[in-house]
Amino acid sequence: MFVGVCLSACAVPIAPGYKVMKESREIHFVPGSSPSLEIKSTYSLTNSGASDLDFIDVNMPTASIYGRTHLLSEVDGKATPLEELPAELRFDYPDELRVSLRSAWRMKQGHGLEIDYALRSPSEAGTRITLNGSDFHLGSRGAFPVLEPPRHLLAPFPKRPNEMFYTVRVPADFHVLARGAAAGRKQSGSEAEYRYRLRADDLSIYVVAGRYAESAPAGDSGAIFWTYRPASIDPATARSISESWDTLEKDFGPLDKNIREPHVVEVADLPEHISGENALAAIAFPGGALVNSAALAKDVPADALVEAVSHALAHNWLGDQIYPAATASLVLGEGLPEYAMIVIDEARGGEAARRRRIQRYLAAYDSALTQGVEETLAVSTLHDPPASRRVALAKAPLFFAALEDECGQDQMRDAVKEVVTLFRGQELSYPDLRVALENHSGKSLAPMFRLWLNQKGIPEDFRARYAPNTGLGAR
Repeated sequence: MFVGVCLSACAVPIAPGYKVMKESREIHFVPGSSPSLEIKSTYSLTNSGASDLDFIDVNMPTASIYGRTHLLSEVDGKATPLEELPAELRFDYPDELRVSLRSAWRMKQGHGLEIDYALRSPSEAGTRITLNGSDFHLGSRGAFPVLEPPRHLLAPFPKRPNEMFYTVRVPADFHVLARGAAAGRKQSGSEAEYRYRLRADDLSIYVVAGRYAESAPAGDSGAIFWTYRPASIDPATARSISESWDTLEKDFGPLDKNIREPHVVEVADLPEHISGENALAAIAFPGGALVNSAALAKDVPADALVEAVSHALAHNWLGDQIYPAATASLVLGEGLPEYAMIVIDEARGGEAARRRRIQRYLAAYDSALTQGVEETLAVSTLHDPPASRRVALAKAPLFFAALEDECGQDQMRDAVKEVVTLFRGQELSYPDLRVALENHSGKSLAPMFRLWLNQKGIPEDFRARYAPNTGLGAR
């Protein structure tokens, strides 16, 4: 009797809220001297909560990052402007806008919502969007509206429906790579429309598209290259990049079942992942890596290209699948992908290769320290002065190498795979990672986190372990 009463009571809504019954998106690339992406998001909503609602708040793409313009919205087919939030909320929610409804949204009542805008010439060049006359890419976070729950402690988040479709409309000679299962293609005049299906457990949309020549190794055994002009790609280079992808999938879990091989896609004027830190520009997208034209030049050594692309691929797992809390953006957001490079090197060359990579980071730390002032990792950010930032960027992967030494290789990688799985599409913090590591290793790691994050320098026992004249040693 008690269970029946509980279940009955639990079915009654206890807070305001609404559900997304249907959702779709249209992405239309408009070429020209000032190319743009026209975005249309359409929703069918139902008030499923415990009270009437007067408005819907929407988190929109940041105008400076995405060049958002020409913003329009409709409710049930009638123009309804998106307005700024009340003044007391704007500081904490700078990218949110409000759709004020003409009349109270009654419980169990439905509404149709449409939000249209264009993306064009962002003022802050970054890695979330590239937009050129013959190609574009949209990253998987921030480019599309996010419907926010009512401002109530118990209000549920309006989740995406179990299945949604979106379309990408581009010139007919474009190649397209996007999130989800392909659900059809149709051509109308000079344009082609690609349709994709997303399930509820898929991460957000990303799209890479352009007028490319495709180079793929014989036998479907290596990375696929999309370049502006036909290119002769060394099969060994393609295989090495594919091997990096395979190692990441083995140690950190599958990325996207719809993509069997990574794509390396050329993009003109691609910004560096971290300004001033990379010789070759290569940034992650969930299907592979974008690289600038300079990275594909004939005089670039193959190992340099493999290094840059492999590092970008690592960010797909440890930056896209999960992303770091703002307070840990340098250590988790950059240190974890660099730790993945240690894993990739060991898969290729065994313990000796792992050791060489760690020694390389130690040398980079010592070199950077001669030119910059060290801040503790706990307070280091990507916005620090370049000289100090380089010290932290070299030290961060050493912290994870030390954790692997303490926890054990299998335990460390199983723990990272677990957080990638459990926090998929969510923010990761230091406590989250530490709990997973402690659960898998059976060790208390709080002292080690404090030592590496809150003190300057490299612990002497770690230096001694990886001194050039010592043996491989045990972990």
